[in-house]
Amino acid sequence: MLSLSTQLQEIAALPPDQPMTMPGAFYTSEQRFQHEAATVLRRGWHCLGRADEVPTAGDFFSVQLLNEPLIVVRQADGTVAVLANVCRHRGMPLAEGRGNTKRFICSYHAWAYDLDGGLLRAARMKNAGFDTNSCGLHRHNMQLWSGFIYVNLDGSAKPFAYPALDTLLANYESAEFRLAHVAEEVWNTNWKCLVENFMEGYHLSVVHPQTLHGYTPTGLARKLASADGFTSYAANYPKDIPPRGLGATKLTEDERLRSTLFAVFPTQVASQAASLLVSLSIFPLNAGQIRVKWTLSTYGDDLDGDTIAARVSLWEEVNREDREKLERMQVALGSEHALSGPLAEDDYEGTIRDFQLWLAAQDRI
Repeated sequence: MLSLSTQLQEIAALPPDQPMTMPGAFYTSEQRFQHEAATVLRRGWHCLGRADEVPTAGDFFSVQLLNEPLIVVRQADGTVAVLANVCRHRGMPLAEGRGNTKRFICSYHAWAYDLDGGLLRAARMKNAGFDTNSCGLHRHNMQLWSGFIYVNLDGSAKPFAYPALDTLLANYESAEFRLAHVAEEVWNTNWKCLVENFMEGYHLSVVHPQTLHGYTPTGLARKLASADGFTSYAANYPKDIPPRGLGATKLTEDERLRSTLFAVFPTQVASQAASLLVSLSIFPLNAGQIRVKWTLSTYGDDLDGDTIAARVSLWEEVNREDREKLERMQVALGSEHALSGPLAEDDYEGTIRDFQLWLAAQDRI
């Protein structure tokens, strides 16, 4: 039997008008997951959340990405840093959850670190080999973009740069959106399944008949820009639906009448509308389980409190509907009969092929 890496290369090499899915083992094999964790996931830029989750100096939240515990913190100078959540003494985690602090103090031996990761104090450390300056917390490679916080665990990673995506989203003014809701939950599915599900409009009218079909029906889905590291599509609205917020002044009529869905590979998927920005950050745990952090942000004063609450409830139901389908599918993908199958045309599942092509390219590095 061909290896999954070989099958991925063969499927990526198919003609554009003959796309196929990967077989079920691509999503259920723990060996495959370990390979991805060491390669495409380790090298990738991962969205950890929104910058306004840490609005003031000392605000922080902790997160686990693969085998790396992280602290996201607003430093005293107002910038954001991503630090290793690992004490340089004996490896104890320094922070849990989220909060505000003046310094991080280890609960094991009381080593204290500044907000920038520098070691402030290490009681009773008088050995000749001890050097305060060499015991600061590791600072991970991070990037702010459109109000999102990204990290890369690979010190030699390619720079975070998606000019075509910048152009696609420019009129929305994504960085100006303010956080209204954040939640986390564990889903029993493969990380790639959620990327593919979120990024195709083929399922919208079937899986979401009450929540999404009325304003983003499958038949109006249209593929948008893609390039190395991202893909996108438009979930267009019927012209007779009520307005859903004005948004930024430079938005075109087409942009006001759609949700622009995009993925920054490997693990962020998002829906950008005129007045609402929803992002899902995927944290792979194993071949069949992920932790999902999702944020909902709004533009200016476009939406009042009741409308925001209604949108949060809507997205909770949309996520529940997707989660239910993906968890059921994850079980079936373990079957020997979960073979490669045909994908739909470009407007409906072309984004999945974009993802395949990117994964195949990453597998060749």
